[in-house]
Amino acid sequence: MADLWQNAMDHGVAAARRAGEVVREALKGDRTVMTKSSSVDLVTQTDQKVEKLIIQSVKEKYPTHRFIGEESVAEGEPCVLTDEPTWIIDPIDGTTNFVHAFPFVAVSIGFSVNKQVEFGVVYSCLEDKMFTARRGKGAFCNGEPLQVSDQKDIKQSIIATEFGSNRDPETVERIFSSMRNIVSIPVHGVRGAGTAAINMCLVASGCVEAYYEIGIHVWDIAAGSLIVSEAGGVLMDVEGGEMDLMSRRIVAANSRSVAERIVKEIDSYSPQRDDAPLTQ
Repeated sequence: MADLWQNAMDHGVAAARRAGEVVREALKGDRTVMTKSSSVDLVTQTDQKVEKLIIQSVKEKYPTHRFIGEESVAEGEPCVLTDEPTWIIDPIDGTTNFVHAFPFVAVSIGFSVNKQVEFGVVYSCLEDKMFTARRGKGAFCNGEPLQVSDQKDIKQSIIATEFGSNRDPETVERIFSSMRNIVSIPVHGVRGAGTAAINMCLVASGCVEAYYEIGIHVWDIAAGSLIVSEAGGVLMDVEGGEMDLMSRRIVAANSRSVAERIVKEIDSYSPQRDDAPLTQ
């Protein structure tokens, strides 16, 4: 049976490479910084430029496809996942890293049909690592197959997470409560690359056993979620149910046993969903 979406995936990979060139070039100059939801929720002109570049490129080839883009949503576009072919784009995952030239910055492109991610592309621009996955066909980094870690003992594991951009004291307390619980299992360590997409690719690569976070968005995890599952990993909600792309909550792990152990320690809460109706 022919792969209906291989050409689209190839286009996504090429778009991500072009976007990476823009990101690397921008790092050589002044990076004008603006804020969105809070003083630590950053956006730059490069985020906006890259998203427009990707969307325009896709529109020329696939004029009927839909889009969910981080910067488009920030400007008021609805964040609704339908059954239609939809490109889910984070032009710079790790904007804070980009602003500080911290060397983990990713372009993330997921592609969904019937609300199911069919392919994912994560380009770690500064490392020049292209992570890809196609549903049912495996996950790869620069063409080499990826496989999650076979470590099943949580006490022999490294866990990835992030602090997010919400500085509300109650939310911060829950973040540290979860981290304290997980560190105290004890695990070998807790790490974070500063980008959800790269953290998930680290799970797929076998470098860390799991990644969890509350407060991320669909564009952060759409591509990475498929890369994890195609590398043999599992996806789960932070309370143990099925992962929901729009819920802003995720556990991605090398195995169900590790994921379930982490779930027991998470001080969970529910941010407003990505697909919640826009308030007037």
